[in-house]
Amino acid sequence: MYIDLGVFGWFSTDAAFWSGLVQIMIINIILSGDNAVVIALAVRGLEPKMRKWGIILGSLLAVVLRIVLVAFAVALLTVPFLKLVGGALILWIAVKLFTEGHGDEDIQQSANIWTAVRVILIADLVMSIDNVLAIAGAASGNMFLIIIGLATSIPLIVGTSALLTMLMDKYPIIITIGAAVLGKVGGEMMITDHWVHETFHPSHAVDIGVQIFFTIGVVILGKALLKRKITKEEKLAAEGGPAPASESVELNNSDSEAAIEQSPVNEEEK
Repeated sequence: MYIDLGVFGWFSTDAAFWSGLVQIMIINIILSGDNAVVIALAVRGLEPKMRKWGIILGSLLAVVLRIVLVAFAVALLTVPFLKLVGGALILWIAVKLFTEGHGDEDIQQSANIWTAVRVILIADLVMSIDNVLAIAGAASGNMFLIIIGLATSIPLIVGTSALLTMLMDKYPIIITIGAAVLGKVGGEMMITDHWVHETFHPSHAVDIGVQIFFTIGVVILGKALLKRKITKEEKLAAEGGPAPASESVELNNSDSEAAIEQSPVNEEEK
């Protein structure tokens, strides 16, 4: 059976159609790993009630964005500096999410759900540039196949993101691992940029070295910025904040003793 859907491609029951669908689903499952890490880190600062909607909205819009990117995949891959700039942006997002995720025990809530969604879309936009070409190739130009293949992966992205968010609350080390993963992705994007490859022709060893450098570098920079932030907050608290707990206790004890000495009962005993 064959159904022509016009600009949306076609539907068929032959083996080639279903083979392409399976390939797209597998490719997107692989892509969903990095995407789930970004989503989990981005929504962790939301109120618990809003996390679910942040994950769902982020996943849906990320898939829609990926579908749009497929149409421009070939042209995007040849744009000079695109992956270089995109990789740098991913590194910035990784450090930002690391410092926010490793804040106080009481997580500071994000301004709103759209702040988290914006981070998710920006990260997914730059991370998907070199991957959507594989999806386009597996679909053989059939947009219907692309839409169905990517849409079926939404439950997987939502479930994985929700699980990672829950685990990050219980095991903060996962935040560090997630930031390191994004550091690797950012480094890989930068070293595989079209202009970088055409100009410097980096070897495989250099490629791996750059990825390792940024994997570790993101965590080190994140820890340094977090330490500076904590030191600054402690300094501000010491200069103009409330009195330390020990001083408050001493003041309270002094006031209590003064009150007891001036009470009517003590005057009668005298």
